[in-house]
Amino acid sequence: MVRHSEDEANFFQPLDLSKIKTYSIKERKNLSNINLFAKPVLPADGIHAFFESLPDILASADLRRVIGAIVQAYQNKCPVVMALGAHVIKCGLSPLIIDLVNRRIITAIAMNGAAAIHDYEVSLIGATSEDVAESLKDGSFGMAKETAEAFQAASAHGMKGGRGLGRALGYKIIEEKNAYNDLSLLALGVRRNIPITVHVALGTDTIHMHPNISGKDLGEASHIDFKILASVVSRLEGGVWLNVGSAVIMPEVFLKAISIARNLGHKVENFVTVNMDMIQHYRPQTNVVKRPTRYGYAITGHHEIMLPLLRMGVLSKLGTGDE
Repeated sequence: MVRHSEDEANFFQPLDLSKIKTYSIKERKNLSNINLFAKPVLPADGIHAFFESLPDILASADLRRVIGAIVQAYQNKCPVVMALGAHVIKCGLSPLIIDLVNRRIITAIAMNGAAAIHDYEVSLIGATSEDVAESLKDGSFGMAKETAEAFQAASAHGMKGGRGLGRALGYKIIEEKNAYNDLSLLALGVRRNIPITVHVALGTDTIHMHPNISGKDLGEASHIDFKILASVVSRLEGGVWLNVGSAVIMPEVFLKAISIARNLGHKVENFVTVNMDMIQHYRPQTNVVKRPTRYGYAITGHHEIMLPLLRMGVLSKLGTGDE
């Protein structure tokens, strides 16, 4: 047993606080004050009043800034680009994105391969997203033939025609008169003549398991889309880039497109980036919110709640939403 002398035990004497310097609270700079507080509006006051009533603090302040940036970009005729992960489609949010495109608020759409698969399947049968845990047991997971057939045909066409994968898929959906093509973002890109690109990572999507899929065709068609998206990004000055629900692929694609644009001498400096997801991951935080811009925001929440909220905020700030 180690014994300590009385001097050692009393080595750290309590500090004397009698000489602490204080100041009046009235002189202090505060991060929160009543001018920023929420206001208890009523449903009858309308949606615009609701957004104006949000506290101008932390996440709600960021949401209002993002809404303001989108509105400003729209009014200045600058790009508002939405990059999507698959979950956004599965959560039933395509109609809201279609509405924003039709209003000319969103000017381009980019998506990963999984999002394109869900978009195509919705256009074909009005449903998507199989029960993976159940179908994985017998190896039937991802083996729906129609999806793979459509992607291979579109890949070959998009590669040879120089359209790229997204546009070729959009044309296929329209030409084959898929029953629910009015809910397809891919078809919308063709109809509205806006960039609609698909960015594939080979081996990550269900269609890559099918024997009819050509990695050469799929890769070349998607690479054309990458170059199209780089062109979109080269004009992003004054605009907004929204990364919604993609934790890896679209943030990586965006960073490379930014590098290409700047390497070729395009001014892409003053623009707003937003990452919207249920969880904030490393790559979108780094490659979307921080590295490319001084004006990056992270909005955390479920897509099926946050995207409708964002859309309504934009329309309410525009007034009637029909400008």
